[in-house]
Amino acid sequence: MTYQPPMAQPPTAPPKKNTTRTVLIVVGVVLALCCLGGTVGGFFLYRAVKEATGPARTTVDTFAGALVTHDYPTAYGQLCGELRERFSQDDFARQQSNGPLVDEYEIVGLNVQNNNGRVFGSASVRYTVRQGMPTTQTYALTKEDGTWRICQ
Repeated sequence: MTYQPPMAQPPTAPPKKNTTRTVLIVVGVVLALCCLGGTVGGFFLYRAVKEATGPARTTVDTFAGALVTHDYPTAYGQLCGELRERFSQDDFARQQSNGPLVDEYEIVGLNVQNNNGRVFGSASVRYTVRQGMPTTQTYALTKEDGTWRICQ
């Protein structure tokens, strides 16, 4: 009698790896992290811009609002030192009261720049005139002693 070796099992194929699912999971995680990073970055960018332009906007808002309500002492207080030296408060009030009657205003543009440590900017304000066409006035802004001032 001859020895018969036991029947060998046919070779089985290695188990399939689902690489497509792994790739999709990795891509999904990367996209989620990018979206989260963009959201957080956008939030901090928005806050930085708001902090840079907020005080300048407040100055322009106070100045234009005071002109509309004919509160000339408040408007005069928003002017830079150079203009206050050039015009007295009475001269400023007389000049403004001789102008057209303004009903409302809107700040339509605001630009703040820092060039080699010199901080300056400009603001555009659209005034609605009681009789006539709306008019847009652009004001130069400067920072004096840490406070934004109108310095036309």
